[in-house]
Amino acid sequence: MGTDELILSQAQELRRGTAVLACLALLEQPQYGYALLETLGDAGIAVEGNTLYPLLRRLEKQGLLVSEWNTEQSRPRKFYRISAEGARVRTALLHEWQALDASVSRLTKGER
Repeated sequence: MGTDELILSQAQELRRGTAVLACLALLEQPQYGYALLETLGDAGIAVEGNTLYPLLRRLEKQGLLVSEWNTEQSRPRKFYRISAEGARVRTALLHEWQALDASVSRLTKGER
């Protein structure tokens, strides 16, 4: 594996973990999957549909999201929003993210 492929692979691992926090952060207001993909992409968090949709189903199964179908438009869409439990998990994950960010920043600045 070349350096470029290795970097892409490692970057994908970093993004995979951040997708959960990003989804929990964005779903305070209900959104359907495709709109969420666009919002994430616009924010610089590239997630593919074949990654996002299983993630949304998993988070719903874990009780972190709730969903409902909107059939008022020509095409039915499943809207997701964060649950109360999801909001508690989001807060904890955000604190974890901030602590990790601070730790990595210290390490990359040579501080230990």
